[in-house]
Amino acid sequence: MLIREKYLKEIRDFYDETSLIKIIYGLRRSGKSVILTQIMDEIRKNNIDDEHIIYINFESLDYSFIKNAKDLNDYIKSLVKDKDKYYVFLDEVQKVEDFEKGINSLRITNQFSIFITGSNSKMTFLELSTDLSGRYVSFRVLPLTFKEVVELTKTKEKDYKKLLFDIFEWGSLPQRFSFDNERAKLNYISDVYDSILLKDVVERLNIKDITSFNKILQYVLETEGKEFSANNILNYLKNEHHEIATDTLYNYLEALCSTFIMNKVYRYDIQGKSILKTLNKYYVSDLGVKKIKTNSKELNYSMSLESIVYSDLLAKGYEVYIGKTKKGEVDFVATKNKDFKYIQVCYKLASEETKQREFGAYKGINDSYPKYIISLDDEDYSKDGIQHVNIFDFLLNDDF
Repeated sequence: MLIREKYLKEIRDFYDETSLIKIIYGLRRSGKSVILTQIMDEIRKNNIDDEHIIYINFESLDYSFIKNAKDLNDYIKSLVKDKDKYYVFLDEVQKVEDFEKGINSLRITNQFSIFITGSNSKMTFLELSTDLSGRYVSFRVLPLTFKEVVELTKTKEKDYKKLLFDIFEWGSLPQRFSFDNERAKLNYISDVYDSILLKDVVERLNIKDITSFNKILQYVLETEGKEFSANNILNYLKNEHHEIATDTLYNYLEALCSTFIMNKVYRYDIQGKSILKTLNKYYVSDLGVKKIKTNSKELNYSMSLESIVYSDLLAKGYEVYIGKTKKGEVDFVATKNKDFKYIQVCYKLASEETKQREFGAYKGINDSYPKYIISLDDEDYSKDGIQHVNIFDFLLNDDF
């Protein structure tokens, strides 16, 4: 089993904290339950016996009797046998009605260290702000990074490029690496998406027009990394005989993000030093979704590389924006604490024209923040204070 140390390291300081709920959220099958298991294993190593560890997976029918906050509160308290601390792990807890109230009732006793997971926006501060405001810490779990896949698959350096292209095609959800043949991988990714569609989109968000929802997803995937235009999508749907209202479109786009299928990325005005709320872009959370939801038979390596760099920046803890300049844009502006950097992504700097375009994106940016170009090239093309970085040096460097 791959130990996801990046997340464990972030969460460890809170293992014994009873005043804060630990929220672990992200795309379905991205590894949240495995992380819970790894936390429980570490807690057991601290001489905590199983009687003081309570684990409930709400995907199991064994706990279907827990329907609301009171059921949750009463059941967990019924398992308490003494005044010692209990560690409570609630997997996919959003299935319980008003679960926040039940969790808060347990929290105020100061006897429970509570960990919860979920696969939709119910796990984010947007919906938890009322009942658990200021009483939780949250950790988003992403599909495996390239570095984690290398560790999991024990890939040698000579095979890095082959592995990268494999991720371009099939994504990096942990369990998909258990399958060797294409049909099994395709079935697995389809099952994951169908699970999101049924449990989060239909049941949780009450979206019934699945045909239009899928067509919107297909359009967003096929235009990934391009400036978003509501009119373009509405015209596309009209041509496909699926006219919908503008408000409905935005609800569906929000559903794509709240179930973590897509990530909305805002623009950052480099000149004005401000975040803009218009002409944002979308990036897919896992590239495997493209395999089942687009019609293209040819992989767009340039776009896949851009997407994987974006996801890796998120995994490294950066907030990521699209950089707006006076004459164009920079692919990414990445910021973390006081760290601020600009990043261009290019598949290969194969021609002089490509080099001029990529290096020229920084023309007019006169501040002293570091500027990078990331590509598959082995040769170092750094110049004029702009650092060229090989993609594998970037993906395997935690300190970038």
